Amino acid sequence: MRVGCRGNLHAMSVQAVEYEVRRVRLDRDLSRTAVRRLLTDQAEYGGWELSRLRRYRDGTREAWMRRKIIRVRRRDDGWPLAADLD
Repeated sequence: MRVGCRGNLHAMSVQAVEYEVRRVRLDRDLSRTAVRRLLTDQAEYGGWELSRLRRYRDGTREAWMRRKIIRVRRRDDGWPLAADLD
């Protein structure tokens, strides 16, 4: 699922940032250690960051994870600009 987030204001300039969002439902039988390990692995190896974690009364957890979508601008001939690769 792709979701776009716009409108981050940094030092009076508007910058568009797009995120890919993943919603993960975690069973109530998982321990805190197992949940932490799962989310840490997703962050470390998948490039995801935890956006929101919610625990419900029935013990289930729901995690929203996001990662930036990086788009490379192209020149007219199809090659990326050198400044965009830094």
